[in-house]
Amino acid sequence: MSGRIETVVLDSQGMSAWISQDREVLAMIKAFHSIGAGLVIGANTIVEISHAKANTARLNWVLSQVRIEPVTGHAARASAVLLKQAGLHGHKYAIDATVAEMALRQPGPVAMVTSDIDDMAKLCGDRIRLIAI
Repeated sequence: MSGRIETVVLDSQGMSAWISQDREVLAMIKAFHSIGAGLVIGANTIVEISHAKANTARLNWVLSQVRIEPVTGHAARASAVLLKQAGLHGHKYAIDATVAEMALRQPGPVAMVTSDIDDMAKLCGDRIRLIAI
């Protein structure tokens, strides 16, 4: 990891990869931990990553390692503004917008581990360092 990172946001794919013990993501998490970066997810990411085949014990352990940010009414309105500014709309982008909004209000510098670089770049601009998985 080059450069200072204060906060790392994980989207649903980042969390899913951590839960499934993807080696690349595990190495990233270890590196983030070694530099003292805080790990954060949005509350609605829990809904995205929870499914019948999810290893509940592993899911709960991973959730215990992150700070979970609520999606408030104010955050939802700010997310809607981000969507409009990015020219995006609809349910396909709704959770991405809440993740982006939450990332933008974290102590910086902020990095985001995501599989959706294109949409997150539209939503976050250059204010968040995007790390592809």
